[in-house]
Amino acid sequence: MHIHILGICGTLMGSIALLAKAQGHAITGSDDEVYPPMSDQLREEGIALQSPYSRNSIPDAADLVVLGNAGLGRGNPAVEALLSNGTEFCSGAEFLGRFILKDKWVIAVSGTHGKTTTASMVTWILECAGLNPSYLIGGIPTNFERSARLTESPFFVIEADEYDTSFFDRQSKFLHYHPRTLVLNNLEFDHADIFADLKAIEDQFHQLIRRVPASGLIISNGQDNNIENLLERGIWSEQLRFDVISGQDSSPPKGLWMHQPSQVISLEGARLGTLNWRLSGVHNLSNALAALAAARHVGVTPQQGIEYLADFTGVKRRMEIVHTCSRAVLYDDFAHHPTAIKSTLAGLRQKIGQAPIYAILEPRSHTMRLGIHHDQLAPACADADRVFWLKPERLAFDLEKAVGPQGHAVFDDPLTLARTVGQQLELESKTAHIVIMSNGGIDVLKTALLDQISHA
Repeated sequence: MHIHILGICGTLMGSIALLAKAQGHAITGSDDEVYPPMSDQLREEGIALQSPYSRNSIPDAADLVVLGNAGLGRGNPAVEALLSNGTEFCSGAEFLGRFILKDKWVIAVSGTHGKTTTASMVTWILECAGLNPSYLIGGIPTNFERSARLTESPFFVIEADEYDTSFFDRQSKFLHYHPRTLVLNNLEFDHADIFADLKAIEDQFHQLIRRVPASGLIISNGQDNNIENLLERGIWSEQLRFDVISGQDSSPPKGLWMHQPSQVISLEGARLGTLNWRLSGVHNLSNALAALAAARHVGVTPQQGIEYLADFTGVKRRMEIVHTCSRAVLYDDFAHHPTAIKSTLAGLRQKIGQAPIYAILEPRSHTMRLGIHHDQLAPACADADRVFWLKPERLAFDLEKAVGPQGHAVFDDPLTLARTVGQQLELESKTAHIVIMSNGGIDVLKTALLDQISHA
């Protein structure tokens, strides 16, 4: 079958392209925004990319068109041509449920934050255990070469996104996945462009819980009050909670838990081992517990999982180190919510001590642009010594007013921002740690910063 994918360079749709190609289908695709790392993966697989969208985007030979979500509504020329020519179509999430996940033991990782990293950890643990899992992750795990693969294994690890499916299917993507193992990492208000409030998101998550069989397992973050409220609405499956607790807590919780900062892991009071690995931050400790619990459900002991996580190297664009020299270490990170920004910077501060941290942020997500979290932006950057904001287009609030009083600098142009960072670096006596945080393509900014760092 010839499948044409609209929105193919998105993390989900690009991964679907790789899986469908592995099934033997002929794959082509279109997108308005073509940028690495997904574009590189697709070209390496010999998948032809067409850009920008037009009424001629879809080849006449296409048997099925699979649509992503971003920018693919009524008025898009490719969508209008599709609706006029009568070619069969479906959403990406529906394609996964019908053609890829059917008859698999689905391990789904959901939550506002940590989905990509946790799903990557689960996949790595299962890989090390010899289970050869299939997977689809909204990023590229650095322990693997691709963001997705299809194998003969019964196990399929998937990042379960709560964003809606398509312009013609407004339910959350994850409702198409039907997991047997479900991770609930955390729950906060996000995606203000499609959800009116937290309850609207909670409704979708509870629909997901209703789809888990009684023999399945729901793994939940015991420290998230919103998750607790969600579960109080009803749960019909087996449960396991996880917690990161401080060394002063006298009554450890039930389930899988970790003492912090010792990183000793226990299950129902029985000590399992100590996690020694490369990642930083309490949020990643929580992700690790969720991954260990999910792997345990399919037969990998937590003791084995702890050993395997020592060699887990992370995910591209999740605190990925892209350059190191005597003047600076440059990181690329996908954080685009105040909670994720705060935990990421706190983890870096804990790791590097008093060395200077420069945070460079682009509030590019729909929720960020709407200004839903505008009063949380400056506090989220408390662990950074210097903060620089790159103003995206179509910003619905006054960014300078939100962060300027805290001494943050705001820029309209990435080149000017990079030059300012370079000037600051010349004044530093210690190696600076520079973190770029954006959920979009930032190649222009990254290249300009690399040039400034090399000349500082």
